[in-house]
Amino acid sequence: MSKRLADRVALVTGASSGIGEATALALAEQGAQVAISARRRDRLEALAKQLEEFGAKPLVLEADLLDEAEAQRIVKDTERHYGRLDILVNNAGVMYLEPVAEADLGRWRRMLELNVLGLIASTQAVLAGMIARGDGHVVNVASTAGRIANANSAAYSATKFGVVGFSEALRKEVYKHGIRVSVIEPGVVETELREHIGHAATQQAINTWAEGMRQLQSRDVAEAIVFCVTRPAHVNINEILMRPTDQER
Repeated sequence: MSKRLADRVALVTGASSGIGEATALALAEQGAQVAISARRRDRLEALAKQLEEFGAKPLVLEADLLDEAEAQRIVKDTERHYGRLDILVNNAGVMYLEPVAEADLGRWRRMLELNVLGLIASTQAVLAGMIARGDGHVVNVASTAGRIANANSAAYSATKFGVVGFSEALRKEVYKHGIRVSVIEPGVVETELREHIGHAATQQAINTWAEGMRQLQSRDVAEAIVFCVTRPAHVNINEILMRPTDQER
């Protein structure tokens, strides 16, 4: 059976767990060479061994994308190592949830910098190569929180609404160069993300709500990403909005 990404190079951010880890594995399963980035080198090295089982020669890139220079460096390192970068999956992010009146603005600032500015910085860095080749795909992982805002999620929703808006504006700038842009908006996914919340009452409420449903798994989201990046060149899946069957909002 032919592998649909055998001639492609991908970079996945936030690859040390959850959606990022599952996406790196799913891309390698389809034959892609995969660079993986996150802060936790030990997790990345363990993942790299799994990627090698699919025949990939992974590149491990320890980085903190709060630093926009780091967000751009990992793109350049990938391009130098493999000679090109065809697929950028911007997945790195955190979720701090709390009432506005009680907000830790320093923590919210870090979330905005990582979820939005880090994503923008890595995207900016990849465009020159993609434009030169007339080909490439940027996949941005957002959330249903970028469609529907709820109490205690003001800043997180602001970041994800921002990712959705950025993705659409970017698409309109780069489509003429043959570059595709997709935004993935998952609902509740069973990952480490809820551990970030930081506000005890909100965290308990969210966990209780999530545990009452059959949650999406990281692999479900990874498969949606693989679907986007394996379409023919004339097809751009602009958005995938996906929820657990049991999730109403």
